[in-house]
Amino acid sequence: MPRIKRILDIIFALMLLVPLSVVMLAVAAVLLVAQGRPLFYVAHRMRAPGQPFRLLKFRTMLREESDSGATGAHKHWRITPVGRFLRRTRIDELPQLFNILKGDMSFVGPRPPLPEFVERFPERYAQVLRNRPGVTGLATMIYHAHEDRIMASCPTAEATEAAYYRRCLPTKLRLDMIYQRRASLRIDMWIMWNTVMTVIIPQWNGRRYCRRKTRPGKA
Repeated sequence: MPRIKRILDIIFALMLLVPLSVVMLAVAAVLLVAQGRPLFYVAHRMRAPGQPFRLLKFRTMLREESDSGATGAHKHWRITPVGRFLRRTRIDELPQLFNILKGDMSFVGPRPPLPEFVERFPERYAQVLRNRPGVTGLATMIYHAHEDRIMASCPTAEATEAAYYRRCLPTKLRLDMIYQRRASLRIDMWIMWNTVMTVIIPQWNGRRYCRRKTRPGKA
């Protein structure tokens, strides 16, 4: 499956780049006028233990040199009006098509973690990152909205870090391990479909079906 999945990633990424290049050029022009440079946010992430890479996004926040860690309420004031729209529609993640072509990411997989997460939980991430990191994934689809609500209640960087390590990360790692055990092209397509539908219809919720599909003993 990994070789077939990689071939499909390349084919789909090239197919999407044709129409979406127009969208990305338009977004870049709007950002240039509304926010100025840089247009992109380059985040240091891990493809696997000992294998860092640079993840690309459109910049959605005011710059701050000391920026690090998860995004909580203490960072929300930095999100620009254009950035808020890009985040809600996930258009900010379109540049990750280039990460997919380069081989650092896949369309579906665990979200690429920060280096400090891998350093803190090396054994868990050694398992989770056997799957190439993805633009979306099981944990992203199921837990993203709930994680946002938790982070939105954290007024300081310290509170955000504590909440993320205590409440969010363990759940996401469990979901990533479920995906690893059940991974197939059929499930990947199902995750991508539900991710797109969640963007189009925010109330869309595939969690009930996900629980049924990922219970022990189910394929």
